Amino acid sequence: MFLLREVETQAIASQQQIALTRTQQAAKQREMRMAQLTRTEISSLPSNTNVYEGVGKMFISLPVAEMKGKLETQIKELESDVEGLGKRLHYLEVSQKNSKDHIDRMLRGGAGA
Repeated sequence: MFLLREVETQAIASQQQIALTRTQQAAKQREMRMAQLTRTEISSLPSNTNVYEGVGKMFISLPVAEMKGKLETQIKELESDVEGLGKRLHYLEVSQKNSKDHIDRMLRGGAGA
């Protein structure tokens, strides 16, 4: 009975972690789409256009090329984060499935005895 409760607790914890990971992944994907959109918008601007980056409560003027570079770096980091969260999500889903399978086996074994 103790083992069953422990496995149930693991399954619940996995479910909570899955929800949290999905939320984090969605947030990173939104952030990445925003950076991609911004990159697309500034790519259409002439190279001598003033662009500004928000820093705290102020804005700093940057050359278009530097802003594009920052956005490229940000997009690559976000892609990596999303990929890492995808791997974590897969692990958690497999872990949860294994916990449920284990619970089912324990219940079937207990019912047959």
